[in-house]
Amino acid sequence: MSETEYVVLLDDWGNEIGTAPKASVHGTDTALHLAFSCHVVNADGQVLVTRRALDKKTWPGVWTNSFCGHPAPAEPVLQAVHRRAAFEVGLTIRNVELALPLFRYRAVDASGIVEHEICPVYVARTDEEPRLNPAEVAEARWVDPAELAASLEATPWAFSPWLVLQAQQLHLFSPPPAIRAAS
Repeated sequence: MSETEYVVLLDDWGNEIGTAPKASVHGTDTALHLAFSCHVVNADGQVLVTRRALDKKTWPGVWTNSFCGHPAPAEPVLQAVHRRAAFEVGLTIRNVELALPLFRYRAVDASGIVEHEICPVYVARTDEEPRLNPAEVAEARWVDPAELAASLEATPWAFSPWLVLQAQQLHLFSPPPAIRAAS
């Protein structure tokens, strides 16, 4: 792909203040920018987790949520979610719900690269099996959300920091109220 991808830069309050080439934004002094994450659930209630491709600039080879990305300038976030679902994991998604509209994080990977994003989090449904784009995703698995939550708690270093933080806030990874009350 020879076309330059751009991201939307944000101020501390989440207001758009400009754009920058995606390749220039992710470094050791990453500017706050707009992104999104999506967790895809199948008919069995399993959530799709993916392992980032080994040549990704940030967190290569790390297990993470189903997919994530950056809306292009002037692109509605929901449109970007559908675009990246098709591009990264080859899925058509439906019932896309905004689960964490104000999610925001800053994290530094082992190489010193910083992610600094306001990153609304979505949950979507699909009846399809993923068709992975190897430039984005090394592998994928459908997993039980409660089992994933236990793994995230036991070994957070094995996952992307945004997945760990999102799972702490998403009801998707919490036991149903009846189970919580019984414990």
